[in-house]
Amino acid sequence: MPSFERFAGLYGITDSTLMPDDKTLLAKVETALKGGMAILQYRDKSTENEKRLHQARLLKELCHNYQVPLIINDDVALAAACGADGVHLGADDETVSDARALLGDSAIIGISCYGSLERALVMQSRGADYVAFGACFPSPTKPEAAVDVKPGLLAKACQTLSVPIVAIGGITLDNAPDIISQGVNMVAVISDLFSADNIEAQAHQYSQLFHPS
Repeated sequence: MPSFERFAGLYGITDSTLMPDDKTLLAKVETALKGGMAILQYRDKSTENEKRLHQARLLKELCHNYQVPLIINDDVALAAACGADGVHLGADDETVSDARALLGDSAIIGISCYGSLERALVMQSRGADYVAFGACFPSPTKPEAAVDVKPGLLAKACQTLSVPIVAIGGITLDNAPDIISQGVNMVAVISDLFSADNIEAQAHQYSQLFHPS
């Protein structure tokens, strides 16, 4: 299993609406990296496979310049093709074992567990490297997503699980401190990071919640 000691902190996720072209994508990601973003997930649900592979390769090079891992959302084949550090899987994606077989033992494999501690325990037993719970709050990126994280779930998960825990969904600088106080290792942020007027400063503020100077 990969070492997650340096993964505590801000988990950024790209958005093709906020970052519609290569130039904007790379510029916004780099400013977040400069601000201390600890891990990046490339998320593009389009079927433009050549564009997605091209952007994933660019992001891998950029992230590695900052010693930050790149995770691919929901696409094990793309993760393998671009040489990403891992993949994040949802309910309908390939299994942990299938992803591990293709990406290797050193790959980071994350799993969405929504509001289910039981699912998280199963995925931990199957070899997931981290689990994500969400949505914690209504999300502008996924307005249709249910707010599945009930009060007390994150704290109980942190006491029960041995793998790192990511909280996602509607997280902002205003509500992140309460989420972090429950013991999660990372907060995943899209809109409140990549739509900020000053992305570097925003990333820095999130990072300071985990690593006060």
